[in-house]
Amino acid sequence: MNASTTNPAPFAELLQRAVTEPGTISAAYSAFHGYSMGNQLLAMFQCERRGIPIGPIATFRGWKEKGRYVRKGEKAIVLCTPITAKRKADEQPVTPASDDSKADTFTRFVYRPNWFVLAQTDGQDVQPLAIAEWNGLRALETLGIVEEPFTGTDGNCQGYARERSIAVSPVADLPHKTRFHELAHVVLGHTAEAEAGPSDSELTPRSLREAEAVALVCLEALGLPGAEHCRGYIQHWNDRRGAEPIPERSAQRILKAADQILKAGTADPGDRQ
Repeated sequence: MNASTTNPAPFAELLQRAVTEPGTISAAYSAFHGYSMGNQLLAMFQCERRGIPIGPIATFRGWKEKGRYVRKGEKAIVLCTPITAKRKADEQPVTPASDDSKADTFTRFVYRPNWFVLAQTDGQDVQPLAIAEWNGLRALETLGIVEEPFTGTDGNCQGYARERSIAVSPVADLPHKTRFHELAHVVLGHTAEAEAGPSDSELTPRSLREAEAVALVCLEALGLPGAEHCRGYIQHWNDRRGAEPIPERSAQRILKAADQILKAGTADPGDRQ
C-alpha cells in the first residue's frame, strides 16, 4: 500500500477539527504522545475513519521487538516523516566558502504507511507509556526563555512577551493559559518580529490567533482549564474573517510550536531538542 491510498489530511484540516471538536487533542496526546502533535492528530483521525480503537502505535519491526505481531491483511497508519536529502550538483546554492557545509542538504516531509495500532496486533501484553508531568521551569530552561516579574500597569493585561522573556499577571484569570500564550509568541518568533513589544496589543491578529491556538493545544493535551476560552476566541476570529480558517503554513507552525513547548516541559533538563 502506498501513502496516496490513505489520502492523509493536511495539517490545517487536522487543526481545524481539533479546534472545533473538544477533547480531540487530549485523546490524541494520551494515546500517541511519543510523536509530534501533528502526527498524533493524523493517527487519531485515521483510526476514527477506519473504526480502529486508538492506542499505542509502532512499526511492524517495532511491534515484533515488543513480542507482538501485526495481523495479516492489516493496513498501515500513515505518518509524516522528515527526510534529509542532498542537493544535486546543479541545485547547489552559490555561497561563500566560509558558509556552513550543510548548505548542500535539505529536509523535506513525506507521508509513509509504516505504523500499526495496538488493536491491529496480537501477542504479549503491552503496558501503556506514562505521560510525564509538564514542568514550567523545565520548559523555560529548555526553551531558553525567562519568566520575569509582571510590571504592566494595565489591570486588563493578562501577560506579555518580549524578546526571550515572558510575564504573567499575578491576577491573571487563567495563568496557565496566559503562560502558554506568551511562550507561544516567543517560540513562534512573534516577539522578534514585533521587536520586543511589551503588550499583546502590538502584535498582529494573525500572531494572536496562532498564539491562542498553541495555548489551546497545550492546555487540552495536559487537561488544564481554559481550553474553551481559546477555542471560543479562535472560532470567533475565524467567523469574523470569513476566510480560510487556518492556512496550512500557519497550522504547521502552530502544531510545531505546541510540540516544542510540551516536550520542553517533559524532557530531561540535560536533553536539549
